[in-house]
Amino acid sequence: MVKFAHVSKSFGDIKALEDISFEVKKGEFVFITGPSGAGKTTILKLILREILPDTGQIEFDGEDIVALPEEKVPFMRQKIGVVFQDYKVLPERTVRENVEVALSVLGIAQEEWEARVNQVLKLVGLDKRSELFPAQLSGGELQRVSLARALVINPKLILADEPTGNLDWDTADAIMELFEKINKEGKTILMATHNQHVVARLKKRVIELKDGKLVGQTKEEKPKIKVKVEEV
Repeated sequence: MVKFAHVSKSFGDIKALEDISFEVKKGEFVFITGPSGAGKTTILKLILREILPDTGQIEFDGEDIVALPEEKVPFMRQKIGVVFQDYKVLPERTVRENVEVALSVLGIAQEEWEARVNQVLKLVGLDKRSELFPAQLSGGELQRVSLARALVINPKLILADEPTGNLDWDTADAIMELFEKINKEGKTILMATHNQHVVARLKKRVIELKDGKLVGQTKEEKPKIKVKVEEV
């Protein structure tokens, strides 16, 4: 699904990433961890083709996105849903309208909007909040709006940049349960976070960065097999 091969990126004298290689397979849930300035957000921006690497190759969904012609970039981005730490919701629009914006940008026929939006709002638990404005919502609810907006385009990949950064622990846990549910339904998730509480709790694969270098990777924990013992 996503493959980095010897990717480096500098901003002036600052090396944001240095010789980074990793792969995220379809259906995986992977954390990118590390302190501020480690290069987490740079990786997400590279996948979105907001910036280009200095060296190395990046593939997404079988395409070399570094060599992708500029006119094809918007079509590539249609396969990616993005969830931000600061939500990026439009304050003058209702929950429903905020989610509809994503469909409008992609040019989805308006007659499809209601069914799609209803489905994702129910999935994230906001079906009874659809006509409220952002100012009337909690932080956790705002993050659910952001997630619904990412999901409504039916993406192949979800990128999440510190999605629990502005939330208390209980609310963060609820949001992460929602991400896990979405992953179990088949969505590939790549999440940048420094929240070790979240990482430890979910036990997914981790790509660890420090000072722009990959310093460690773990494998996703295999599910335990439950064996039923017959009574005698």
